Amino acid sequence: MILGPMKKNVENRGYGFGTFQGVYTPSILTIIGVVMYLRFGWMLGNVGLTTSLIIVTVGSLITFLTGLSISALATNMRMKGGGAYFMLSRSFGVEAGAAMGLPLALAQAIGVSFYIAGFSEALVNSSLPHVGTWDPRLVGFATLLILAVVSTVSADIALKSQYFIMGAIAFSLVSFFMGSAPSSLTAASPENLPAPLGFWPVFAVFFPAVTGILSGVGMSGDLKNPARSIPLGTIAAVLTGYAIYMSIPIFLSIYVSDSAILRTDTMIFTKCAKWTFPILLGVWAATLSSAVGSFLCAPRVFQALARDRILPRAFARGWGKTDDPRFGSFCCFGIAAVCLWLGDINAIAPVLTMFNLSTYALLNLSAALESAMGNPSWRPTFKVKAPFSFLGFILCVIAMFMISPGWTFVALGMETFIFWIVKRRALTARWGDMRTGLWVALARAAMFKLDGMKHDLRNWRPDVLAFTELPVKSSDVIDLSRAISGGRGMVTLASIVPKAAGLPGRIEELSEILRSAAAKKRLDAFVRVLASDDPFATMYTLVHAYGFGPFVPDTVLVGVPMKEPRLISISALASFIAERRRSAVFVRERLQTEPSDGKSAVDRIDVWWRGQNQNGPFMLSLASLIVQSAVRKTRIRLCQIAETGISVTDTRKILDDFLLSSRVEADVHVLPHDPAKSPTKVIAEVSVDAKYTFIGLRAPQKDAPPETYADYFRQLREDTASLPSAVFALAAEGVDFKRIYRE
Repeated sequence: MILGPMKKNVENRGYGFGTFQGVYTPSILTIIGVVMYLRFGWMLGNVGLTTSLIIVTVGSLITFLTGLSISALATNMRMKGGGAYFMLSRSFGVEAGAAMGLPLALAQAIGVSFYIAGFSEALVNSSLPHVGTWDPRLVGFATLLILAVVSTVSADIALKSQYFIMGAIAFSLVSFFMGSAPSSLTAASPENLPAPLGFWPVFAVFFPAVTGILSGVGMSGDLKNPARSIPLGTIAAVLTGYAIYMSIPIFLSIYVSDSAILRTDTMIFTKCAKWTFPILLGVWAATLSSAVGSFLCAPRVFQALARDRILPRAFARGWGKTDDPRFGSFCCFGIAAVCLWLGDINAIAPVLTMFNLSTYALLNLSAALESAMGNPSWRPTFKVKAPFSFLGFILCVIAMFMISPGWTFVALGMETFIFWIVKRRALTARWGDMRTGLWVALARAAMFKLDGMKHDLRNWRPDVLAFTELPVKSSDVIDLSRAISGGRGMVTLASIVPKAAGLPGRIEELSEILRSAAAKKRLDAFVRVLASDDPFATMYTLVHAYGFGPFVPDTVLVGVPMKEPRLISISALASFIAERRRSAVFVRERLQTEPSDGKSAVDRIDVWWRGQNQNGPFMLSLASLIVQSAVRKTRIRLCQIAETGISVTDTRKILDDFLLSSRVEADVHVLPHDPAKSPTKVIAEVSVDAKYTFIGLRAPQKDAPPETYADYFRQLREDTASLPSAVFALAAEGVDFKRIYRE
C-alpha cells in the first residue's frame, strides 16, 4: 500500500473536525472496551499465551485490512455524511448501501443500550458507597438522557468529553502495567471449573473488541478533510489497539500463571493492577466511550439514508451551521430507551456483530474489485493492492461463519430483505457506481473463456436475432422470442426504420419504445434500431455481421404477415440466411388470441416430423424450450404422415423408440399417407387447435431464381392459413441437431 499526497476532496462543512478528534478518538475508544478489562484473563486461561496472541493478531489483521480498504475508498471519492453507508452506496449502488447501512445504523443505536446497561451494572456493583442500592435501569435511563442531550446539542462537546474518557482509560492501563502478581488468589473448586474452550469460541468472544473503526468513519460528514483524516485516524487507531492488546496477555501471563484462576476470575485485571479504582474507572469510561461513539454515528447514517430517499425526509434535515442530525438523534434515543426498558436483549447481540462484519466484508470487496478492475475513475491517493483487500473480505466471511453460522444467515437474510425492498422501489441514484464496470469485467472474462472453448451442442440454446417492425403492431415475434429463450437464451430485437425517422435522438426514442414492448412481454433482449431506406439490405448486413466474440446469432427470426407483398424479398432472405449457415424461423401472424373462457385447457405444440433432415430435431428443440418456459401446462405432439410403403404402426414405433431413447416427453400422432391431399392441407386440418405448429421448410436451391422459392413459400402460407400460429423452420446447414438427442 502507498500513501500518496492527500488533497482535500471536499469543501469544509459540518464541524470540520481534524484527524485526532474526529476519527482517531472515537475509533480507539470504541476499540478499547470492556472486553479488555473483563475477558482478556479468561481468554488467556482458556487458550494460553501463544494462542491468545494469535487471536489478537488475526482479529486485528481483519480490522487492519478493512482499515486499508476504507482508506482507499475514502481517498477516491468526495466523502459526505454516512460513513460506511456512503462508501458502499457509491460503490455497489443504493440498494447494497441501504442493505448494509440501515442494519448497521440500527445496530449502533441498539448498541448504545448495551454499553449503557454495562456501565450501569458495573457502577451499581462497584464498591462505591451508597450506589449499591441504586436501580440499574434508572441509572441507565439517566445516563442515556445525559448522553443524548450532550450528543444532540453539540457533537463537538461530546467528542471533547471523550478526552476525559481517554484519560481515564490511559490511567487504568498505567495502573495495570505498573501492577504485580496478586498476593493471594483462590481458584474455583475442580467440580465447578469449566473445561477450557478452543480457538474459535474464544475468538468469537474476543473479536468484537477489535471492531470499532466505523465509529470514526461515521463522522465523515463532519471532518475538515476526510481524505486525510480517515486513513490516518483509522490506521493509527487500529495499530494503537493492537499494541495495547498484544501487551496485556503478556503482562497477565507474568502476573498470574494459574490458568484455572484466569479462566474463572473475571476481575483479575483489578487484582493485578497497582491501584484498583483506576481499573473500575476504566471499565466505566470504556462503556461510556463506546456509547458516545455509537450515538454520534447512528444519527448521521440515518441522515445520509434519508438524503438518498431511503428513509423519510424528516431524517434528512440538519440543524444549524454544523448540520446536526437531531431527528436521527431523537430516533437513536428512542431505540436505546426501548431496549433499556425491555431489559435483557443479549440474545440479539450476535447479529449486531454480524452486521459489523458483513459491512467490513463488503468494504473490503469493494476496494478489491475497484483495484482489480482498474477503471480510470479509480484514483485513490491511498493505494492498496487488490489482494490485500480481497484477503480482508475472505477473513471477514470466515470469521462470520466460525463465530456463528446461524446468526450469519440471520444477518444476511435481513440484509437481503432490505436490498429487495429498496430494489422494488426503483430509486434512481444521482451518482454512478462500479456495478457497470464489474459486469463488463465479468462479461469480458466470460467471453474470452467461451471464445477459447469448443462449441458443444450439448449446451445449445438459440442465440436469436429477431426482426420486428416499429411501431409494434403484432407481438408474434416478441412472444416467440420469449418462449424459445425462456429467460436463459440470448435475444436481439432489431427493427429497421426509414431514414427520415432516424433523426438524432429519434433512434434512442424508438429503441426505448421497442425495449418497453419487450419488457411488457417479460422478454430480456438487446435492442437495435437502424435507419435505412432499404430494410432488406440492412437485414442482410445484420445477419452477416452482427455479433461479438462468441456471441453471434445462430437463429434468425422473422415475422411474416398474412398479406406480405414482398415474398420474393423474404425468400431471398431465407436463401441468404441458409448460405450464412444460420437457422431461419419465420412466424406467421397469429389468427386468434389465447382462450379467455377460463377453462383449464392443455396447450399443445405440434411438431411436424419428416426425419430425413435436421429440421425435425431443430424444431423439437425449439418446442422443448417453449414448454420449459410456459406458464401453463403445455404438451408437445410429434406428428408425421407415414411415407409411402411404411405403415402407420411402424412409423409410430419409430417415433416412440426415438422419444424413449432421447428422453423427450411428447405424444405421437401418425397419419396414413393420402395421395389425394397435399401434406400442408393435412397439417392445416390436424393442427387447427394447436398453440404453435412447427413446419419444416425445404432448403432453397442454390441456382434457382428467388421467384421459385417465393412460389413455394406462398403456397405453404396459403395452405396453412387456417392455423392459429404457424412457425416455418429451416435448420442451419452443417449443424447436427440430431446429436442433441443422441446423448
